[in-house]
Amino acid sequence: MTSHSWTGAATFRRLVVTGLGLAVGAALGTSAPVAAAPPEGAYWHVKELLTMPQPGRFGTGSNPYSLVKRQITERWSTPDGRAWYAYRDLGTTPRTAADKKAWQRDGSPRKWSESIDGQTVRLSTEPTKGHVGSVRERNQFELAGQWLTYDEVQRLPADPARLKDWLTRAGRVSRIPESALPGWVASTLPQLLHVLPAPKEVRDAAYQGMLTMPGVRADGNAKDELGRSGAVVVIDTLNGTGKAAVRETTRLIVDTGRTALLSEEHLSGPGGKGKSSVTTLAEVGWTDAQPAVPALP
Repeated sequence: MTSHSWTGAATFRRLVVTGLGLAVGAALGTSAPVAAAPPEGAYWHVKELLTMPQPGRFGTGSNPYSLVKRQITERWSTPDGRAWYAYRDLGTTPRTAADKKAWQRDGSPRKWSESIDGQTVRLSTEPTKGHVGSVRERNQFELAGQWLTYDEVQRLPADPARLKDWLTRAGRVSRIPESALPGWVASTLPQLLHVLPAPKEVRDAAYQGMLTMPGVRADGNAKDELGRSGAVVVIDTLNGTGKAAVRETTRLIVDTGRTALLSEEHLSGPGGKGKSSVTTLAEVGWTDAQPAVPALP
């Protein structure tokens, strides 16, 4: 899952000139650094299955249908912050069961080349070979515009109110507009459920903190695309001001037993009724398996 749009625009600065570790310790109310829990594997590993609806309708005559493109991405991070990234396109398929029937009536084409909004879109049902490689960036973990060491991640506040306060201060350091801070914090908290090797106590604080944010609500339970059950959390945010403001709705499914993110769906259009992309977190946690090209499902 990608970082929220505000993060990419932020200038990375430390919360305090003496180092973030001291700021984290202060947030926990401790006078000395807390010993970090040792990692449970060689790599913190996140495997995502991304489903992206394609614009327009395909097919001929009385057999129009919608398509989705699927992709696997994986990331491995060592405790010292080195990282590897891999991806593989899984090909394009009909979006729903009804779309599949229309596609079959249309002759089950394997490739498409369509002009949509002045651009040529080329799609194929065939998966690609994929790629894996090292990531050239700082050997640290990024959260809310701050670069953290493994030990600093372990010492993030394990209290919902203090964690939200820490993120709010990080947002101000990154010059997030004050009016946008609550939505920015609400959209950043889910990253602690998968992106970083945060302790379960911190993940619990992130989940509990989310539910207290404006624009966030619990919405029962549901199953993700892999059939796993979890609690649904809906986040409504308004980005921008005036006529340029865009409302975004994010629907999360969370495994509350492990306090880990199962899926994230971004909805577009008024009331979140437009087409959406879905990211399913197939694997989140420690592993000793080395980075490799994603295998086909």
